Amino acid sequence: MGWLSIYAAVYNEDHQSIFDTTQRYGKQLIWIGTSIVLIIAILFMSGRIFEVIAFPTYIASVILLALVLVAGKEISGARSWFSFGGFSLQPSEFAKFATALAVARYLSLSSVDFKKLSTKLISISLFAIPAVLIALQPDMGSVLVYAAFVFVLYREGLPGYLIFGGVWLAVLFILSLLFDNLNITIAISALTIILIFIFQKNKPFPLVAGLVGSASIGFVYTAGFIFNSILAPHQKSRFNILLGLEKDYSAAGYNTHQSLIAIGSGGFSGKGFLEGTQTKLDFVPEQDTDYIFCTVGEEWGFIGTTLVILLFIALFCRIIYKAERQKTAFSRIYGYAVASIIFIHFTINIGMAIGLLPVIGIPLPFFSYGGSSLWGFTILLFIFLKLDAYQWEIW
Repeated sequence: MGWLSIYAAVYNEDHQSIFDTTQRYGKQLIWIGTSIVLIIAILFMSGRIFEVIAFPTYIASVILLALVLVAGKEISGARSWFSFGGFSLQPSEFAKFATALAVARYLSLSSVDFKKLSTKLISISLFAIPAVLIALQPDMGSVLVYAAFVFVLYREGLPGYLIFGGVWLAVLFILSLLFDNLNITIAISALTIILIFIFQKNKPFPLVAGLVGSASIGFVYTAGFIFNSILAPHQKSRFNILLGLEKDYSAAGYNTHQSLIAIGSGGFSGKGFLEGTQTKLDFVPEQDTDYIFCTVGEEWGFIGTTLVILLFIALFCRIIYKAERQKTAFSRIYGYAVASIIFIHFTINIGMAIGLLPVIGIPLPFFSYGGSSLWGFTILLFIFLKLDAYQWEIW
């Protein structure tokens, strides 16, 4: 279904052969063919090898992420690619499974105790290092993917209040864009006082509530600096459009607006394969990559989009189910990393296409055009499938 959507998005009546490698659907067939070779190679490997190569693979991926900053090709303002003739490779796509292997290997070591602060810090640094290098490209969409590892650490014992804290900061950041800082300060202060009064008999709570309230107020005033000084102008515009602070259907908001038109025009059952007018007339930029979901919506309608979403949900559930049944900590942790990475991609890409999230360049797994993406997700998923099969070979 992914390849069919790519074919529809870039279809040209003058190039009707599906094997035409001058067209993206022809190139994607090559990537699909090579991905099948990768699958066969992975399945013929010993499951034990992935624990052995985890750290070397991670180190190699970090080196590549550093090299691409100086020797990479700049595309759309980001130096994220190595170019080889007519093909390009994006190291950040391969860093995802390399980081998943490294985190799984480290946390599965018998000498590692996740209850220790040092263990938590090392675990975080393992995915923070590639995230920082990718941010320098800059490719903020790929950086967000590394938030997936927070779910992995939570499964292994990371306190839930840390995740709540991250969500709380995100809420405060959004509120600081919508309301005056003074009003937010008054609201936080009032909420803090009420909570202290209610739980005053719980001795540690008043102090903690006071500290959290003060830190929250401080962050609200810092959020403005982050928004105005760190985010690029186009990123600020995307946030403002998402929050309804401005409307721009000709520049920053154009892609999402056209995507919504395409999805809405598909109706319940869609217009049919190669019959989408938004698609055929190229109204939606990047429709074969970041906005591939709107191609599904226009040509296959509500039925098609629902099917895609249900298939992804089924995939998440199956991976988590399999992860919980693993007999080794390495396989379990890696399985959760696989599910979390694919989930982040799925959520952000579809959320962006339907206007619920800011526009961020991030592919829909196994659907969007791109060899690096397809190879990266293929390796990521099939390593786990091999690990799952390997456990029954050794037990």
